[in-house]
Amino acid sequence: MSELSQATQPADPKVAFDSPPTTSVWYVYLVRTSQGVLYTGISTDPVRRLRQHRGELKGGAKALRGKEALELVWQHQATNRSVASQWEFKLKQLPKKAKEQLVAMSWLPDFLSAANRDSDSQSASKRGPNDKS
Repeated sequence: MSELSQATQPADPKVAFDSPPTTSVWYVYLVRTSQGVLYTGISTDPVRRLRQHRGELKGGAKALRGKEALELVWQHQATNRSVASQWEFKLKQLPKKAKEQLVAMSWLPDFLSAANRDSDSQSASKRGPNDKS
């Protein structure tokens, strides 16, 4: 009986249960419809999400159902879901002209460029003053 119970338990329980939690990378993205409308969303996988919006996979947004020729035109990586959601809200408040400048890479909102500066300064602060990047 003890042989059976030993066989069903993992050889090293720490291997099975002490693995670090996986962290997801989140993105805020813009999708353009064939009518030129820019849809803003967040996802851990913008390409998969685009396939959902197109109806290739289950789970697309109701706002994009029946729209043709959807194209992922812009995406930006966030540090976590909370930040991505905040950026999504702020991007939705922008006029279309500003979103078009964002897509053309001719402009970056302060809240996105500040986030990049913050992450750069955090990574720089982790390096020593004599370390090269």
